[in-house]
Amino acid sequence: MKNRLRMNSSLTEYLEGTLFIAPWLIGFLVFMAFPIGYSLFMSFQNVTITASSTTTEFIGWTHYRTILFENGSILYNDLLPFLRQALFMIPIIVIFALLIAMMLNQPFAGRTLFRAIFFLPVILATGEVVKEFLMQGEGELGFMAKYNVSGIIGAYLSPTWSTPLISILNSFVLILWYSGVQILIFLGGRQTISNSAYEAARIDGAGPWETFWKITLPAMTPFIFLNMIYTVVDLFTFPTNPILQRVRESEYGQYSALIWIYFAIISVFLTIIFYVFHLATKPQRAAR
Repeated sequence: MKNRLRMNSSLTEYLEGTLFIAPWLIGFLVFMAFPIGYSLFMSFQNVTITASSTTTEFIGWTHYRTILFENGSILYNDLLPFLRQALFMIPIIVIFALLIAMMLNQPFAGRTLFRAIFFLPVILATGEVVKEFLMQGEGELGFMAKYNVSGIIGAYLSPTWSTPLISILNSFVLILWYSGVQILIFLGGRQTISNSAYEAARIDGAGPWETFWKITLPAMTPFIFLNMIYTVVDLFTFPTNPILQRVRESEYGQYSALIWIYFAIISVFLTIIFYVFHLATKPQRAAR
């Protein structure tokens, strides 16, 4: 009887989960599955588009060999600097969002207004707006030119690492501007922590620093993981992404191959994050 009830409960949970995911699944099958599969097909074709028709000729792995081994400028000249820049941007955005979320969670006058201010750019700013801001030099930190920070960084770091770091600082305000979703996720995560845990810690004599490291940070680990994934995907689809700009300039078959290579690179980044999260949460799972 107990086994039957357990099976019925599991089946109910499975059906409920399927029901909730059904709208996305239907939308994926109707609107996305065919274009994705067709782009994979086109990556193995030489595509000729005319005013009246589109012709394809099967050429196998030619596009992939060209991009990866024969013509490095298609991928590596743009990809490697962007990857180095992303290595700086991902922790900056996540750490900034975590700190701002901790401050916005405190009780103070105008807290709702400040929460709206940090999230408003996510709603209002489009890709074209961001590119126009960057082209006009907006988003730069004023002290960069005043104190010659770029020159100091260039003097102590090689051009390989100083160039992406200076580029980040030159658009720092816009990068932090795009932390609204991460801040919202961290706010939601912070509010899942019971206040009784903090009260018990204060009774035991723990200060703010100890409670942050012993209570807040471990409880926020799943939300840090979620924000890392979101930030990686957001950065790799950022309007100023040089790979996406390169894609628009390529021949259609080559463009499709480049997209699938780029998808594989994003998957590697996400796999690394999953692995690091697994190592970080291993002691917590062992303690249970």
